[in-house]
Amino acid sequence: MVWAASTQAMSIKERQKLDLSEYTVTRPNASYFDVQERMELLQRTDNPLLLTQIERLSTGPSCRQLLEIPPLDTKIRIPGFYPSPKAWREISSPLFEFEKTVAKLAGSYVASGDIYYGECLIRFLDKWARSDALMKFYYDSAKPQAWFATESMIFSAAEAYSVVRGAVDGMAEQKQRINDWLKRLAYQHKAIPGQPNNSCCNNHFYRRALYATMVGVLTDDDELFRFGVSAVYSALNDMTEEGAFPLEMKRGRRAVHYQNYALLWLIPNMQIIARQGYDIFNLEIDGNTIRDAVNFAIDVIVDPSKLGDLAPQEQYMGFLKDDQYLAWMEIYLARFNNPRLTQFLETMRPIFNRGAGGYVTLYFMDPKAQEQVSTEQKKQQNRLFEDLE
Repeated sequence: MVWAASTQAMSIKERQKLDLSEYTVTRPNASYFDVQERMELLQRTDNPLLLTQIERLSTGPSCRQLLEIPPLDTKIRIPGFYPSPKAWREISSPLFEFEKTVAKLAGSYVASGDIYYGECLIRFLDKWARSDALMKFYYDSAKPQAWFATESMIFSAAEAYSVVRGAVDGMAEQKQRINDWLKRLAYQHKAIPGQPNNSCCNNHFYRRALYATMVGVLTDDDELFRFGVSAVYSALNDMTEEGAFPLEMKRGRRAVHYQNYALLWLIPNMQIIARQGYDIFNLEIDGNTIRDAVNFAIDVIVDPSKLGDLAPQEQYMGFLKDDQYLAWMEIYLARFNNPRLTQFLETMRPIFNRGAGGYVTLYFMDPKAQEQVSTEQKKQQNRLFEDLE
């Protein structure tokens, strides 16, 4: 697949004009990884790292306790992260709890094979669906944080649901309510276009695309699916010769962080699309593929001077000490050999990200890749933040 890129960053109108009619949902029951195949591999693995994760997740949470968590059915308002990180973290706590809950239930099902956790997840999501949760959030172009925060919540719910839905027999009414709820959430949320040269088209667009693709698959909705696909075309179109995402380079001292952050959403999105049978990882626009963005990210992480004139060379690198920011690397390495990425992951595994793939090491790591964590103590010392902004 080869496309010619425009000389300007792709606008919303240009995205809407893309002919993506070749992209349709082909496998509505496909998750973002082959769940059955992975569970069979985990049942016979002797990899100590994976066995430790399996042991920790196999005795999962109490469904009764989880069903007592109240759905977020009132209007969500959240302060900005950078001006008020403490207030942001406090108010966001129930949102994070939701994401961790659905991720834990999906992970516990994969680790144990116990359908109890799959049925519990459906009961949990159905409770939120019946309450019309997450449908009310405050949005203003100057105060978009609640809109941002619900982006990853929608995907967290959809990706966890995709892991268990096909395995759970019956519960047709609950599944239909969840399908309808996720679809309404996705359409309402993506109807906000975002700001020009900012949230319309940068990492936040990629995050909206991620839930759109997954919900599109689950509900067999080609419009949502194509919205998700359009983010990949947009990102590759906007990419510089070096592989940089220009709107992320605008973040100054956090340019490297946001180049990585963009990949945190783009790579799992491409994984979902690929699971529908499309060669999206080899999509080429004006000679660039996603591999160029990956290689540029590694280059500037290792040596920020390679940013050149794109951004200041004094860069914030704290994100490298928090495994959640590396979740995309685990997914990418399941498809491509990249020794430099492997080095990043060796001291940080197992990787978990509540909003971008859950227990990605459990789901994607080749058992031959690594047998032990570097040390749990080192991992805990390296963790800077509890949650993503």
